[in-house]
Parts: sequence; structure tokens; C-alpha cells
Amino acid sequence: MNVKERLLNYVTIATGSKDGQDTTPSTKEQFQLAYFLEREMKEIGLSDVTVDEHSYVYGFLPATEGCEHSEHIGFIAHLDIVSDFGLKEINPQVIENYDGREIKLGRSNCILNAEQFPELQNAIGKTLITTDGNTVLGADDKAGIAEILTMCERLIHENIPHGKICICFTPDEEIGHGAAFLDLEHFDAAYGYTVDGSAPNEIEYETFNAASAVFDITGVSVHPGDAKDKMVNASLLQ
Repeated sequence: MNVKERLLNYVTIATGSKDGQDTTPSTKEQFQLAYFLEREMKEIGLSDVTVDEHSYVYGFLPATEGCEHSEHIGFIAHLDIVSDFGLKEINPQVIENYDGREIKLGRSNCILNAEQFPELQNAIGKTLITTDGNTVLGADDKAGIAEILTMCERLIHENIPHGKICICFTPDEEIGHGAAFLDLEHFDAAYGYTVDGSAPNEIEYETFNAASAVFDITGVSVHPGDAKDKMVNASLLQ
């Protein structure tokens, strides 16, 4: 199976996470994708594949002969997508050999064009995958999952030498809880890479956290027209 086929399989499972929940994962749909991936990872040939009670999917590719003492490398991607459009049915559309012209998203009133999205010019002649305009696609980060598993399959089928490779797919990244129950000891990687969306050939070295906070402040209500010596800077309130 190639990376495009995998992505098209994954995005049809609407795995939007939901803020404000007291459980992990925050939505049961994430388990649907987790168990789907568990079966696929076993079919590919990964070992010790498990889904834990929080929907973290683990799998490992043992080192090839002669590479047993190499550092263990980890790859991570997340199961959930943003739920801005709710947990609707996601219908991807595929544009082969993109010609650079305006793209109509299904039967919606939404379009993609190079004027608004100049990066489309870099995609001329390539295959594009979009939604029908009614939902997000969910390539963030199901594209990462597809890339990681396609890599593993190629390493196995082409017998490419490698050290131990550790895989983990996590829930609830979009609401800041992606690493809440990540078992680093079980993951067993000396170095880890999150495979997520950005520019081609780019490696980012940073710490990202999507966590949010809600708090109430008792302030001063006053119209700006007569607020001199009355208005208080909100950032200074205690």
C-alpha cells in the first residue's frame, strides 16, 4: 500500500478531539483509528504492537542484523484532528496532475487558488488531496501516520539496514494532551521525531504545546470615552 492509499483510508475516520473532557482520549472515535492502525501495523510486520487504555498505539521494528547496537530512533504522529467543523463525515477528493488552476472543493462554495494560497504553484504536476469543502481533511496528522508506516513497510520489504525503530501514535494532540500518558520507558527511543505538517525538507527543533487555559478576572467596566484614570490594564489585574 502506498502513502496516498493509506492517507485516504485514515482521513475517512473522523477523529476530532474535544476540549474540556476529563478522559483521554477525549473522543471515542480516536480508538477506531487506533485499532485500525494496530491491525495494519501487525500486517506490515511490526512487533509488540499494542493499543493502551488511553488510545496510544505502540509498535516496534527490531534492528536488522549488524545494527543491534545502534541508537533506537522513534517516530511519532497524532491520531486526532481539529474538531472545528464537528465530527462530520470526511469526503476527500483527489486531483491528479494538478494544473495550477482554481480548485473547487466538492459541491461547496469553497475554492483553492494560487492568489490566496501561492504555495499551490509548488504543487503543479503533483497529486493533491483535499476535502469537499465541508470539513477539514485531517492530513494533520494522518499524513504523518501514513508516511511513518509506509517507511516501515519499505524498510522491511527492501531489507534496508536499520537500528531499532520505535513507533507511537498519540491522541489529543490538538488540545494539548498528546504527551499526557506517553510511556517513554516503553517507547524506548534515544531520539524521537514528530512527523507532522510543514514545508518539504524542513526539520524544526522546538517544543510545541496546544494546551489552553480559561480563567475569570474581576475588572473595571468603563467606556473608553471617559476612562481616564479609571480604566485598568487587564494584564495587570490580580
